[in-house]
Amino acid sequence: MMFLDTHVVVWLYQKDRLRFSSLALQLLDSTELRLSPVVALELEYLFEIGRLSERSQPILHFLERNIQLKIDDCSLQTLVAGALDAKWTRDPFDRLITCHAELRNAPLLTKDETILAHYRHARW
Repeated sequence: MMFLDTHVVVWLYQKDRLRFSSLALQLLDSTELRLSPVVALELEYLFEIGRLSERSQPILHFLERNIQLKIDDCSLQTLVAGALDAKWTRDPFDRLITCHAELRNAPLLTKDETILAHYRHARW
């Protein structure tokens, strides 16, 4: 099982495989893919501020159907409790998404340099 960061979800939806490293492509093709529900919230936020042209639900439904992406449920209280210790970033989405992967002791596929530097299971 591997969790996906928000930008990875966007690039998969856009079918933009050129943005991925060879390791990332290999992992995408060989691992069960999961995401935190926090990614859905961040996608919607990006739509609301005009950085995405599609709302979160159509993106996620497309990826559920086409690459069997699954949302991993976890209590918000548990996520927030874990994210309180992630003082390496001010980005609440990054804190919660990384914490979710960490709670499951799972890799997180991300190109984010800050996450790569601070989460030992981050991959790119």
